[in-house]
Amino acid sequence: MFHSRCIAGALVLFGGFLKAAGALAATLSVAVQTSDGRPLGGAVLTVHALNAPGRPAVPVNAIMDQVDRAFIPDLLVIPAGSTVEFPNSDSVNHQIYSFSAAKKFQLPLYRGKRYPPVRFDQVGFVTLGCNIHDSMLAYVVVTDAPYFGRTDSRGSWSVELPRGTYRVTVWHPRARESAQSGREMTIGDADRTSVTLRLAQPLQPAPLDGRHSWDAY
Repeated sequence: MFHSRCIAGALVLFGGFLKAAGALAATLSVAVQTSDGRPLGGAVLTVHALNAPGRPAVPVNAIMDQVDRAFIPDLLVIPAGSTVEFPNSDSVNHQIYSFSAAKKFQLPLYRGKRYPPVRFDQVGFVTLGCNIHDSMLAYVVVTDAPYFGRTDSRGSWSVELPRGTYRVTVWHPRARESAQSGREMTIGDADRTSVTLRLAQPLQPAPLDGRHSWDAY
């Protein structure tokens, strides 16, 4: 399984700032690319305010199902304090586990909705597997960032932010590790700030089965 750590330090940051009179909020538009310049869809972006304490996002109740011997969806991004329900809609039994420091748990062999939702209180990256089917792999990214999301198929994501200074971090299941964790940027007088974040290193190879949402790069 891949190591799950923030890799925004392994980025080359390009900024394009559109000068215009603005209100108190502006749009941050982010494009994420692989090291060879291809759009990277499904990358996780988190944004923390540095010049003022940011209010964390409200916890949610999410669902990660199991269908055709795969997790659906196979990557969730949730605020700290959220819960995730793990129903098994498959035709076979599964046994979910996590040995990750952010959340260690196990749901013994089951089908249907045998167990209550699991609460994720600690910020970090949680890798999920199945003790019965080794090819099953999923991630839960638990964040305390007030702003977060994932890039679309074009590698793009945008968010409305108050003016200020922020740290933008990026993570992807196939990205290689980095000792640093982010890049700082300022949202100034422009109504829209556009940046391109390019990975400094090639993605790790995808598993041979190619069953995951992050494999096709």
